[in-house]
Amino acid sequence: MAIRSIIEYPDPRLREHSDPVKSFDETVERTANDLIDTLHSTRSIGLSAPQIDDRRQILVMDHSEDQSMPEVFINPEVLGRGRFGFVEERCLSVPDMSVLVWRPTKILIRARRIDGEVIEQSLSGMPAVCLQHEMDHFIGKLLTDRMNWFKRRRMLKALQQARGPEQGTSDS
Repeated sequence: MAIRSIIEYPDPRLREHSDPVKSFDETVERTANDLIDTLHSTRSIGLSAPQIDDRRQILVMDHSEDQSMPEVFINPEVLGRGRFGFVEERCLSVPDMSVLVWRPTKILIRARRIDGEVIEQSLSGMPAVCLQHEMDHFIGKLLTDRMNWFKRRRMLKALQQARGPEQGTSDS
């Protein structure tokens, strides 16, 4: 178990697609534990494997006040959606930014646990939003992609000014 570095925007690795987990071995458990340790070090609520440069569909969430109830979701898929709404989202890979996003706030999902057990679960509110946000990382979709063109341009300019010209940005 270790705290891993989180890849930050505009790193091109954040745009890569992730593969489903096929073998439920000790590497999956190790990655899940690293994700939990890394998540808890940030005091955030969700983190996906692509954010620590692992191309497998593994994500973790912990919505408990004292960070005592982490959940691991492997190869998650959304089976049903309901109740859409605007929600404010943040991302550890795009720090210091929040975006108002239109998403389902109630979903039914199927996923696997660390041992490969298949589960189906209904999520609502922030857990539903968080899971979908983390799943976006599996297809290289970022919070910036959920902004309209004008807001994205303004945000990219602000990021470039804050980080300096040597880090630049390449999203359009």
